Amino acid sequence: MDYTPLIISIKTAAAATAMVSVFGIFASWFMCRYNGKFKSLIDSVFLLPMILPPTVIGYILLIAIGKNSLLGKFLYRFDLSLIFTWPALVLAASVVAFPLMYKTSKAAFEQLDPDILDAARTLGAGEFKIFSKIMIPNAWPGIVAGAVLSFARALGEFGATLMVGGSIPDKTLTVPIAIFFASESGNSKEAGLWVAIIFMISLLVMTIVNSYEGKISKKSRIGKELEADEHLY
Repeated sequence: MDYTPLIISIKTAAAATAMVSVFGIFASWFMCRYNGKFKSLIDSVFLLPMILPPTVIGYILLIAIGKNSLLGKFLYRFDLSLIFTWPALVLAASVVAFPLMYKTSKAAFEQLDPDILDAARTLGAGEFKIFSKIMIPNAWPGIVAGAVLSFARALGEFGATLMVGGSIPDKTLTVPIAIFFASESGNSKEAGLWVAIIFMISLLVMTIVNSYEGKISKKSRIGKELEADEHLY
């Protein structure tokens, strides 16, 4: 059996996770500081890929990066195209996985004690220094959880990646797409094997997230108990 679709899926999910980790963290930091009248609208736009059907996302991406788009026409001058390429897979998986990273890291930032941040500002620390030296280290558990969930989401993406990446063997054929075509062709053995593989990977990812969050919750609970004991004495 050819395991190339698994390799492509893992590479795509890893690249997408790296992208959404960077953009998701900075977007959540921006939204924690932004209090303008468009805050709700911007927040909704960031979370929209979470509820939109993947085929809708794929269609929007086709319009955005297709040969008739501004980007597509520019690339065409150099005899290049994004459609039906591995970078298109990464882009589609990133768009779909972004809300998970954004929402999780934003929640982690919002749980930080604002008094600590205000104290740092009082001592003369700039916003970026507060972000990199205080917010990131203290919100790291939530950021890691968001990255792991984003990886799992990108790994299982089907609709958007199929529309912009196609199903080219050894190039853009991922595990979810391989499952679809194996099922369509009546190859239940191959489809079942791919389902088992993706199921086990997803189960492992969720187990890691739950275990990690459990340890963090326990650590936080112990910290609060110690703080309460200090107040008693």
